[in-house]
Amino acid sequence: MEALFGIVGKDFVLIAADKSQVRSIVVMKTDQDKTRNLNDNIVMACAGEPGDTSSFGEFIQANVQLYSTRNGYNMSTKETAHFTRSSIAKSLRSRNPYQVNMIIAGYHPRDGPELYWIDYMGTMQKLPFAGHGYSAYFNLSLLDRHYKANMSLEEASSVLGMCFQELKTRFMVNLPEFTVKVIDKDGIREHKIQ
Repeated sequence: MEALFGIVGKDFVLIAADKSQVRSIVVMKTDQDKTRNLNDNIVMACAGEPGDTSSFGEFIQANVQLYSTRNGYNMSTKETAHFTRSSIAKSLRSRNPYQVNMIIAGYHPRDGPELYWIDYMGTMQKLPFAGHGYSAYFNLSLLDRHYKANMSLEEASSVLGMCFQELKTRFMVNLPEFTVKVIDKDGIREHKIQ
């Protein structure tokens, strides 16, 4: 029942994750931040079992920071996505695989803005827009119709606002709040969608 979305713009990536933590028919909390800043220019949003998302997110965050400490520079978005995909694929072959779906968004001076979709089976794809969860069934067609290359932040915010409105109109589960972040050359910052 979770919702993760990402859109690549001209020189930024916009990423959104719902704040609800739900178990069966019970809403446990409505202020859960499902995003993690992996370094100054990369954000990972996770959906899945709460224990798995927390544990796996901490594992990836710690290893990305360890890499930058050992080598003296940050991993690129592509390198981070490949490391994350490899880690989730290795966990599949263990006794306790992680049940985590992710979107990794980042900006690197060499590569520009990038967005990677990774699922719990270790499948990874670089995309201009992405979604995870049941809500993606409603919004991928909206994203496909309204996405265009080199979108401005205002245009991408408008498309994301349409996605939120579509969920309020059609989705049976109430997802009242979203964490929205912008990642660009200046780093990571929270963003409000009207």
